[in-house]
Amino acid sequence: MLANFRGGAEYMTTNKKASSKDFPIVCVGGSAGGLDAYIELLKNLPDDMGVAIVIVNHVRTMPTMLHQVLPRFSKMPVKLITEKLSIEPNHVFIIPANRDLHVLEGEFRLKEISKPRGWPDVITVFLKSLAQYWNGQLVAVIVSGLDGDGAKALGAIKQVGGITIAQKPDTASSPEMPNSAIESGNIDFILSPQEIAQQLVRIAHASKANAA
Repeated sequence: MLANFRGGAEYMTTNKKASSKDFPIVCVGGSAGGLDAYIELLKNLPDDMGVAIVIVNHVRTMPTMLHQVLPRFSKMPVKLITEKLSIEPNHVFIIPANRDLHVLEGEFRLKEISKPRGWPDVITVFLKSLAQYWNGQLVAVIVSGLDGDGAKALGAIKQVGGITIAQKPDTASSPEMPNSAIESGNIDFILSPQEIAQQLVRIAHASKANAA
């Protein structure tokens, strides 16, 4: 699967995206039961991988507390996303509640949630924005959660050479979201949270080697 990595001068000269940044972004999407996966993931990630971790929690109305909880489990700075916040490597970013998340020109952009009723699709919205506007390597990770948010955007991530990972369903307290991702046919790896962390380290190392 590592042969799918984007990188090098050929990709950069043909890319039409607006962003000037080219380090990898890892989007981790989840909801119910996702906290356990986020913690296990961050506990096993180094703080100097050279990637940005963006946690997109599938919650519409309740204020998130993740930016207060997760710093205990990572040496990377953990920030709640605000409008036009610059995207930086070796940081963990958290989506605020009741907002759609986009990227443009190396910054986060927040918009009114496009699906105010029923299950939100904030993971899908963000992944599609990354596929359109981010130059660097993309990794989509779907962990424990209800509904199937994110599954519809995995094809777009694959089309631009991104890598897709689903949490192994039998390790998720709410396996609906990982199962929907797997059923999409666009998942490269099915792993436990600890194995996901190990795979992300390998991806980060490979991305650095391609950029050298």
